[in-house]
Amino acid sequence: GGTACVVTGQPFDTAKVKMQTFPNMYKGLVDCFVKTYKQVGFRGFYKGTTPALVANIAENSVLFMCYGFCQQIVRRIVGVDRKTKLSDLQNAAAGSFASAFAALVLCPTELVKCRLQAMHEMQLSGKITKGHNTVWSVVKGVIQKDGPLGFYRGLSSTLLREVPGYFFFFGGYELSRTFFASGRSKDELGPIPLLLSGGFGGSCLWIAVYPVDCIKSRIQVLSMAGKQAGFMGTFVTVVKTEGVPALYSGLTPTMIRAFVANGALFLAYEYSRKLMMKQIDSY
Repeated sequence: GGTACVVTGQPFDTAKVKMQTFPNMYKGLVDCFVKTYKQVGFRGFYKGTTPALVANIAENSVLFMCYGFCQQIVRRIVGVDRKTKLSDLQNAAAGSFASAFAALVLCPTELVKCRLQAMHEMQLSGKITKGHNTVWSVVKGVIQKDGPLGFYRGLSSTLLREVPGYFFFFGGYELSRTFFASGRSKDELGPIPLLLSGGFGGSCLWIAVYPVDCIKSRIQVLSMAGKQAGFMGTFVTVVKTEGVPALYSGLTPTMIRAFVANGALFLAYEYSRKLMMKQIDSY
């Protein structure tokens, strides 16, 4: 699921990070795509793909594993049997709990991904003199400068994004599946309803938490040039100096990516889960 998400959405994610961190450099999505292609070529859209793959595979593995555990916790809290189907709201709560665990594996890999994606802009703006062009050079730079804890810059922002965001993510997904099922079992849904439901869930997530993600990207990328203020300090500075619209810079590529990539994520997840369940049942 994580792999499908990255393969389909990476170019839009790259544009999102660039536009969030340096909103004054780009007039919009098309301008960002054109300038990126002219400056670094097609490979520029896939900068940070390796850590993105690691991030998404790690995040979604932990997320969906913990989602199952958290569903059982919700069942205990509401006092129902282990096999009872949860409501869409209860599934949303379980997803929100699960995201806190996923954030712990996501934050370090996403920091490396965001820095690679915005490296060219950091050099152009003069914030750094020489950029790191490989995953290992970024990892080495973080360890040398900040030590192992440096990988957790932006953790509070990541948690602020993940916990409420995944409530809307799983809530939107389950609500959409309920709509398409129309009284039937959700497990009987075909690929198109699953794609649309995943896309809807992803869109709900990003609409709800986009400004938080914008601040997270800034903290993780700009901390390359020196100590950054925390979440509230960065938030206040951005609003005062650039205005509220800066918090929504890069929203267009994010919404395109959210629908396409999360549709692919849930489609791959549901079908791989069914395939694995068949294998288990055959034994």
